[in-house]
Amino acid sequence: MSKLLIVDDEIKIREVVKEYAKVNGYFCDEASNGNEAIKKAINEDYDCIILDIMMPELDGFSACKKIKQYKDVPIIMLSARQEEDDKLLCFELGVDDYVTKPFSPKELMARIKAVLLRNKKVENERYIFDDLVVDVIGREVLIANKKINMTPKELDLLVYLIENKNVALSREQILAGVWKITSYFNDDRTVDTHIKMLRKSLGKHRNKVMTVRGTGYKFEV
Repeated sequence: MSKLLIVDDEIKIREVVKEYAKVNGYFCDEASNGNEAIKKAINEDYDCIILDIMMPELDGFSACKKIKQYKDVPIIMLSARQEEDDKLLCFELGVDDYVTKPFSPKELMARIKAVLLRNKKVENERYIFDDLVVDVIGREVLIANKKINMTPKELDLLVYLIENKNVALSREQILAGVWKITSYFNDDRTVDTHIKMLRKSLGKHRNKVMTVRGTGYKFEV
């Protein structure tokens, strides 16, 4: 579970972001000012920090600069200001994204997901769903501690579906993500065939790979 630090001096904003983040499966911590954010970022490991710019005691620019000295952590800036200079300064500081207030919590969740995917550290990555274990770096799948034989492309497909779990993916998206094919030709049948093979390999977990009528497929948990 990814761990987020939400930093904003407005408690209502923190509560809203925290509520949506929890629904999306994130663990949340919070801070009300820049100094508190720095202390928490140094002492804890976060997968992403959502950081407001205009705060008492210490602004978001200064907090971001200090945090980056200690931790290489993705940061998304929040601001009621839309000046181009502010955005440029943020990106010069190494910020991953910039969201202006008022913002849609759903859009913020999408941006967080995108940042996490871009900054994903694969070296220790394992996905666990009950007794189904997908070891990405070890390139193996276990069910009840028993290794499951899969083709390399089946495993690539499974990992791609898991990385986008609970999201309905079209065949075109799957082709682009797994096979790096950016146009259909007649390759949509390739997706269907591999989904069928994958379900067979997953056995009792086959129902986690669901068909979405009119769209494609999704891995549902």
